[in-house]
Amino acid sequence: MKQSQAMQETLKRGSGILRMIPNFVPRRFARPGRRLRLHPDDYFALGTARGAIKERWFASTITAMNGPAAPHDEGLSYVCAMVGKVNAVGDHDDVSERFTLRDMVSELGDTLIGSLQQSHGEWPMYSKFFDYQTPLFHHLHLTDEAAARVGRRGKPEAYYFPPQLNNHLGDFPVTYFGFDPDTTIDQVRERLACYESGDNRITELSRAFRIELGTGWYTSPGVVHAPGSVLTYEPQLNSDVNSVYENVASDEVYPYEFLIENCPPARQRDVDYVLGLMDWDKNIDPNYKAQYFRPPLACRNSNEQFTEQWIVYGNEYFAAKELTVKPGEQVKVADQAAYGCILVQGYGKVGEHHAETAIMLRYGQGSADEFFVSESAARQGVVITNHSQHEPLVMLKHFGPNMVSPSNAAMLDD
Repeated sequence: MKQSQAMQETLKRGSGILRMIPNFVPRRFARPGRRLRLHPDDYFALGTARGAIKERWFASTITAMNGPAAPHDEGLSYVCAMVGKVNAVGDHDDVSERFTLRDMVSELGDTLIGSLQQSHGEWPMYSKFFDYQTPLFHHLHLTDEAAARVGRRGKPEAYYFPPQLNNHLGDFPVTYFGFDPDTTIDQVRERLACYESGDNRITELSRAFRIELGTGWYTSPGVVHAPGSVLTYEPQLNSDVNSVYENVASDEVYPYEFLIENCPPARQRDVDYVLGLMDWDKNIDPNYKAQYFRPPLACRNSNEQFTEQWIVYGNEYFAAKELTVKPGEQVKVADQAAYGCILVQGYGKVGEHHAETAIMLRYGQGSADEFFVSESAARQGVVITNHSQHEPLVMLKHFGPNMVSPSNAAMLDD
């Protein structure tokens, strides 16, 4: 069977819903939080030189910027094919027949992602769990303008802290955002100027917020931030560009290349150019929490069988919801756009697919906890069944820019 035909058959047999294959990503820096529900023996499944696995990516059509040792497809999400007599809807072990989500979007276009095909020509976002025992370094993601100078795109992102995946809060459950409003840009310049001569202790100029499980934040490009040690669900645009302002974090030293790896070669020793990567006004906004903190907002379609709430909203790039189906219930939930999703609690069915939250996965095996829902299936409504008599079924759903979300704390109709 030709690949194009196999892709169409997979989408048809899943009634517009694709089963995804777990997509784990190693990082060379920091320590793993070990909350990804990966087998304890598998955090170094790719070898110690690659670093521990600290992230799991969802609905990704881009590769991770992990250096020359990374395979060509690291970070790309794969779809489990459903063709012939193998990989039927209920078969969740054989993942040898598969396609990248990127290839399926390219081949199926608006049949899969609907209106995003006309507006963007691609699936423009992905989400991830990032899971670190220690806090990350103080860093920023580039704006579109700054990223374009090095042939890339900017990166806004959002955070949500799911209680189901945070049985412990790591070493430092506090996130730094920007700088204290009294900070001057000259003070920041002084800290960057000593990047190679000693610990610049740049978070002394910042401000921190203790993490509240079940809430989140939106982070604009150009805002310096140091995420805390909590497993975080992170929707973001298809980009992986940053500048690391903190040279020593949790006693781990980060080389100068981390500061300037996304600067043009001629500007890599220009501290004022690096400072210009910041959106300074946002970094010293005295009302930062009022602008960017995201408590959950209840959706009006909730009823006695299920509840939905916005957990990522108020930006033009992406959105996310948390869906909770009560024990023993079967519901039909419609959305206006295609989405990826990951189960964080419970088991049952998602459309035609058996679904169950992962408890302990081996690296490379299949699962039944992640799906991608086409726009047509989303609009018709997905039937979700909770087979547990005791626990809720909880799903996180990530959408692209065609999903209209609330712009502020006012509760809006979907």
